[in-house]
Amino acid sequence: MFQDEARFGRICDTRRCWCPKPVRPLCQAMVTQEYTYAYAAVCVVTGELDSLILPHVNGACMQLFLNEIAARHPQERIVMVLDGAGWHQTGDVLKLPANLRFLKLPPYAPELNPVEHLWDELREKWFHNRVFESIDALENHLCEALRSLEQEHARVRSIVSWSWIINSLRN
Repeated sequence: MFQDEARFGRICDTRRCWCPKPVRPLCQAMVTQEYTYAYAAVCVVTGELDSLILPHVNGACMQLFLNEIAARHPQERIVMVLDGAGWHQTGDVLKLPANLRFLKLPPYAPELNPVEHLWDELREKWFHNRVFESIDALENHLCEALRSLEQEHARVRSIVSWSWIINSLRN
Protein backbone atom coordinates (compact mmCIF):
# COMPACT_ATOMS: atom_id res chain seq x y z
CA MET A 1 0.00 0.00 0.00
CA PHE A 2 1.09 3.56 -0.68
CA GLN A 3 0.25 6.13 2.00
CA ASP A 4 0.07 9.91 2.16
CA GLU A 5 -1.67 12.79 3.90
CA ALA A 6 -3.19 15.96 2.46
CA ARG A 7 -4.39 19.21 3.95
CA PHE A 8 -7.84 20.50 3.04
CA GLY A 9 -8.91 23.93 4.17
CA ARG A 10 -11.52 26.57 3.78
CA ILE A 11 -9.66 28.03 0.82
CA CYS A 12 -11.59 28.25 -2.42
CA ASP A 13 -9.83 26.94 -5.52
CA THR A 14 -11.28 29.21 -8.19
CA ARG A 15 -11.16 27.69 -11.67
CA ARG A 16 -12.73 28.21 -15.05
CA CYS A 17 -16.27 26.93 -15.39
CA TRP A 18 -18.87 26.62 -18.10
CA CYS A 19 -22.16 28.49 -18.30
CA PRO A 20 -24.52 29.41 -21.14
CA LYS A 21 -24.14 32.75 -22.96
CA PRO A 22 -24.65 35.58 -21.94
CA VAL A 23 -24.59 34.55 -18.28
CA ARG A 24 -21.38 35.36 -16.46
CA PRO A 25 -20.55 32.82 -13.72
CA LEU A 26 -20.01 34.06 -10.21
CA CYS A 27 -17.51 32.15 -8.09
CA GLN A 28 -16.95 33.06 -4.48
CA ALA A 29 -13.47 33.15 -3.02
CA MET A 30 -12.43 32.65 0.58
CA VAL A 31 -9.24 32.34 2.54
CA THR A 32 -9.68 31.13 6.10
CA GLN A 33 -7.03 29.54 8.27
CA GLU A 34 -9.00 26.40 9.15
CA TYR A 35 -7.73 23.03 8.01
CA THR A 36 -8.38 19.33 8.32
CA TYR A 37 -6.24 16.46 7.10
CA ALA A 38 -7.04 13.37 5.07
CA TYR A 39 -4.89 10.26 5.49
CA ALA A 40 -5.07 7.64 2.75
CA ALA A 41 -3.51 4.29 1.92
CA VAL A 42 -4.12 2.58 -1.40
CA CYS A 43 -3.37 -0.85 -2.82
CA VAL A 44 -2.02 -0.24 -6.32
CA VAL A 45 -2.96 -3.74 -7.48
CA THR A 46 -6.63 -3.79 -6.49
CA GLY A 47 -7.40 -0.06 -6.24
CA GLU A 48 -8.66 -0.53 -2.69
CA LEU A 49 -8.51 2.78 -0.82
CA ASP A 50 -8.64 3.27 2.95
CA SER A 51 -8.91 6.79 4.30
CA LEU A 52 -9.39 8.65 7.55
CA ILE A 53 -10.01 12.34 8.30
CA LEU A 54 -8.05 13.60 11.30
CA PRO A 55 -7.47 17.07 12.78
CA HIS A 56 -3.65 17.12 12.61
CA VAL A 57 -0.61 15.56 10.98
CA ASN A 58 1.50 14.27 13.84
CA GLY A 59 2.63 11.03 15.41
CA ALA A 60 -0.54 10.51 17.43
CA CYS A 61 -2.82 10.87 14.39
CA MET A 62 -0.49 8.71 12.30
CA GLN A 63 -0.71 6.00 14.98
CA LEU A 64 -4.52 6.14 14.84
CA PHE A 65 -4.37 5.75 11.06
CA LEU A 66 -1.93 2.82 11.20
CA ASN A 67 -4.07 1.05 13.81
CA GLU A 68 -7.15 1.55 11.63
CA ILE A 69 -5.42 0.14 8.53
CA ALA A 70 -4.16 -2.87 10.50
CA ALA A 71 -7.67 -3.46 11.88
CA ARG A 72 -9.29 -3.21 8.43
CA HIS A 73 -6.84 -5.77 7.01
CA PRO A 74 -6.11 -8.17 9.90
CA GLN A 75 -5.28 -11.19 7.71
CA GLU A 76 -2.90 -9.35 5.38
CA ARG A 77 0.76 -8.48 5.69
CA ILE A 78 1.10 -4.88 4.58
CA VAL A 79 4.19 -3.13 3.29
CA MET A 80 3.30 0.57 3.48
CA VAL A 81 5.28 2.84 1.18
CA LEU A 82 5.46 6.39 2.50
CA ASP A 83 7.53 9.54 2.46
CA GLY A 84 10.00 10.61 5.13
CA ALA A 85 7.77 13.02 7.07
CA GLY A 86 8.77 13.51 10.70
CA TRP A 87 5.60 11.88 12.02
CA HIS A 88 6.38 8.70 10.02
CA GLN A 89 9.35 7.85 12.23
CA THR A 90 9.02 4.71 14.28
CA GLY A 91 10.42 4.49 17.78
CA ASP A 92 9.04 6.33 20.79
CA VAL A 93 6.03 7.77 18.94
CA LEU A 94 4.89 5.12 16.44
CA LYS A 95 4.35 1.48 17.31
CA LEU A 96 3.83 -0.54 14.16
CA PRO A 97 1.03 -3.10 14.25
CA ALA A 98 2.21 -6.70 13.81
CA ASN A 99 0.94 -6.99 10.22
CA LEU A 100 2.50 -3.75 8.95
CA ARG A 101 5.99 -2.68 7.82
CA PHE A 102 7.28 0.60 6.37
CA LEU A 103 9.17 1.16 3.14
CA LYS A 104 10.35 4.76 2.80
CA LEU A 105 10.49 6.66 -0.46
CA PRO A 106 13.63 8.66 -1.27
CA PRO A 107 13.68 12.18 0.19
CA TYR A 108 12.17 15.00 -1.86
CA ALA A 109 10.43 12.64 -4.31
CA PRO A 110 6.66 13.13 -3.92
CA GLU A 111 6.22 12.31 -7.60
CA LEU A 112 6.94 8.65 -6.75
CA ASN A 113 3.84 8.39 -4.55
CA PRO A 114 0.66 7.68 -6.56
CA VAL A 115 -1.55 8.85 -3.68
CA GLU A 116 -0.53 12.40 -4.61
CA HIS A 117 -2.58 11.94 -7.77
CA LEU A 118 -5.61 10.90 -5.72
CA TRP A 119 -5.39 14.24 -3.94
CA ASP A 120 -5.27 15.99 -7.32
CA GLU A 121 -8.35 14.04 -8.42
CA LEU A 122 -10.24 14.97 -5.25
CA ARG A 123 -9.37 18.64 -5.50
CA GLU A 124 -10.21 18.80 -9.21
CA LYS A 125 -13.51 16.92 -9.10
CA TRP A 126 -14.86 17.78 -5.64
CA PHE A 127 -13.37 21.02 -4.35
CA HIS A 128 -13.03 23.62 -7.12
CA ASN A 129 -15.24 26.75 -7.00
CA ARG A 130 -16.64 25.79 -3.59
CA VAL A 131 -16.89 27.81 -0.39
CA PHE A 132 -17.59 26.05 2.90
CA GLU A 133 -19.52 27.73 5.69
CA SER A 134 -17.59 25.89 8.40
CA ILE A 135 -14.85 23.35 8.94
CA ASP A 136 -17.60 20.80 9.68
CA ALA A 137 -19.13 21.43 6.25
CA LEU A 138 -15.70 20.95 4.67
CA GLU A 139 -15.14 17.70 6.58
CA ASN A 140 -18.57 16.38 5.59
CA HIS A 141 -17.85 17.13 1.93
CA LEU A 142 -14.39 15.56 2.19
CA CYS A 143 -15.91 12.48 3.81
CA GLU A 144 -18.43 12.17 0.97
CA ALA A 145 -15.66 12.54 -1.63
CA LEU A 146 -13.43 9.94 0.04
CA ARG A 147 -16.31 7.49 0.42
CA SER A 148 -17.07 7.86 -3.26
CA LEU A 149 -13.46 7.12 -4.17
CA GLU A 150 -13.28 4.20 -1.73
CA GLN A 151 -16.17 2.54 -3.58
CA GLU A 152 -14.69 3.05 -7.06
CA HIS A 153 -11.84 0.52 -7.13
CA ALA A 154 -11.45 0.61 -10.93
CA ARG A 155 -11.19 4.41 -10.97
CA VAL A 156 -8.67 4.45 -8.13
CA ARG A 157 -6.66 1.69 -9.81
CA SER A 158 -6.56 3.71 -13.05
CA ILE A 159 -5.03 6.62 -11.12
CA VAL A 160 -2.50 4.76 -8.95
CA SER A 161 -1.49 1.60 -10.83
CA TRP A 162 1.64 2.88 -12.50
CA SER A 163 3.46 0.42 -14.72
CA TRP A 164 6.82 0.69 -12.90
CA ILE A 165 5.13 -0.16 -9.58
CA ILE A 166 3.17 -3.11 -10.99
CA ASN A 167 6.26 -4.42 -12.83
CA SER A 168 8.36 -4.21 -9.65
CA LEU A 169 5.72 -6.22 -7.76
CA ARG A 170 5.79 -8.97 -10.39
CA ASN A 171 9.58 -9.34 -10.26
